[in-house]
Amino acid sequence: MKTNKNSKTYEEINAKIKQGKAVIVTAEEMVSVVQEHGPEDACKKVDVVTTGTFAPMCSSGAFINIGQMTPTIKASKVWFNKVPAYAGLAAVDVYI
Repeated sequence: MKTNKNSKTYEEINAKIKQGKAVIVTAEEMVSVVQEHGPEDACKKVDVVTTGTFAPMCSSGAFINIGQMTPTIKASKVWFNKVPAYAGLAAVDVYI
C-alpha cells in the first residue's frame, strides 16, 4: 500500500531488483543523495537503502532468555563464545 506520492510498493521494488534495474545505496551514500537531490527526489531515485554493518552500532544488542533449570538458577556472569554478556536483569535473561 502506498502512503504518499513517492512511495513504492514491495512488488514494484522486487520487480526492479529482478530486472537488475533497482538503485541500491548504503545508508552512508543516501546522505549524499539527499544532499544533492533533496529528500523527495532522493526517494524517487533510490529503491533500496542498505543498513548492514560489520561493527557494533548504537542500540545493537539482543535480549536472550536462556531458560530456567531445575533447581532454579539466577545467572550472574554469562559469556557467549568468550564474549561477556550482561546478566541479572531477570533470573535467566541476558543482554549481549
